[in-house]
Amino acid sequence: MRYGRVSRLFHWITVLLVMVMIPVGLTMIQEIPRGVQDRLFILHKGLGPVVFIVVVLRLGWRAFHPAPPLPADLPLVQRRAASAVHAGLYVFLLIMAISGYVRVTTGGFPIEALNALGIPPLFDKNEAVAAVAKRVHATAIIGLLALIALHVAAATWHGVQRDGIVRRMWPPL
Repeated sequence: MRYGRVSRLFHWITVLLVMVMIPVGLTMIQEIPRGVQDRLFILHKGLGPVVFIVVVLRLGWRAFHPAPPLPADLPLVQRRAASAVHAGLYVFLLIMAISGYVRVTTGGFPIEALNALGIPPLFDKNEAVAAVAKRVHATAIIGLLALIALHVAAATWHGVQRDGIVRRMWPPL
């Protein structure tokens, strides 16, 4: 049984956003020309709230449209691992978005996309809070990358097994 079209759309939008956010985030902190770095920071800061909104909407959708049941012959350990990895992905995506927002706003930096929409920052400048948020953001990316690697490895394994698991979330084209 497959996920619904909206669930699959949320999944693949999230994938695309993350596939942009991670390389941009890792590149923007390197020693690169300042003009390029500035554009990457603006892109990363602008997409962060989009990731947050997409994940929150996705969780809201999921609350009313549960995942289809896994095949009955899937071992219990795989069922539990899948559940834990999916929950962890949601948690780490939210941690990344929130810690990034807190780091930027309490660091006194603008989020140009939100400013353009007339949305003011929720927090005042506070270097101590910014430092903690920066550490959380830098640490959480390790957990997120590890869970993404597990998720992709499991999807690849199920794809090789041709057991129907991958088809459940294949893009809604």
